[in-house]
Amino acid sequence: MSQAQTPIVRLNSGVEIPQIGFGSWPVESAVVVRDAIEAGYRHIDTAAAYGNEEAVGQAVRECGLPRAELFVTTKLADDRHGYDKAIAALDESLQRLGLDQVDLCLIHWPHPRAERIVETWRAFEKIASDGKARAIGVSNFRISDLERLAAETDTLPALNQIELHPWLPQRELRAYLREHAIATEAWSPLAKGGELLTDPTIAGLAERHGKSPAQIVLAWHLRLGNIVIPKSVTPSRIRENIDIFDIRLSDEDMAAIAKLENGRRTGLDPDVFP
Repeated sequence: MSQAQTPIVRLNSGVEIPQIGFGSWPVESAVVVRDAIEAGYRHIDTAAAYGNEEAVGQAVRECGLPRAELFVTTKLADDRHGYDKAIAALDESLQRLGLDQVDLCLIHWPHPRAERIVETWRAFEKIASDGKARAIGVSNFRISDLERLAAETDTLPALNQIELHPWLPQRELRAYLREHAIATEAWSPLAKGGELLTDPTIAGLAERHGKSPAQIVLAWHLRLGNIVIPKSVTPSRIRENIDIFDIRLSDEDMAAIAKLENGRRTGLDPDVFP
């Protein structure tokens, strides 16, 4: 799988991000991340909270590819909100990664009750202006959180990483992001596998297209325009998840998948966490 085959999304900051990446939680080994890079992934997603920035950085440094060919995302730990704390936290992430710069840095959770969203985002603006991150964004932000940033700061996030899959397509939030030129990135894009992938609709489409159920769901994400970061520690599945660019889902296929929406989450809800 060549890098050239991976679709690219241009963020509102002008930075380009591969549309499919490798989600590294809960990967602890640099070997697994290197397997992903060897399979063709050029976008690696990590976070301070995952406890694996060292392994991700080792894989990036030792994979044999120029640093400019890899897109690395990390995220702010939930207990590091605040201007000074956020700036220090990214410096610590860079040290663990062994890198001078990340391509994208995200606020992992908004923590609205801590009343530090704006303060933390201003730290992110400083991080970007200092060149420590090529782009800055958020994760798990709701429309109300994004509106607050728009009202009280100077920079819109480049991207919002949210739980998103056929059960939870996040239509209203995706529409808001699209209207404001904020990219949508899906975590838990396969709803943690299992039940979604055995759904008769997904299984039937997989059989019709000669692909796996996971590949059908990932192709659905790409058709919607989502950036997507599937995760696996199994080499065959790592390779399978990026072998999706020849899938052409029809409008009828997309309509069938749309009927699976039920609002079900597989992870934490930003309305109640933390």
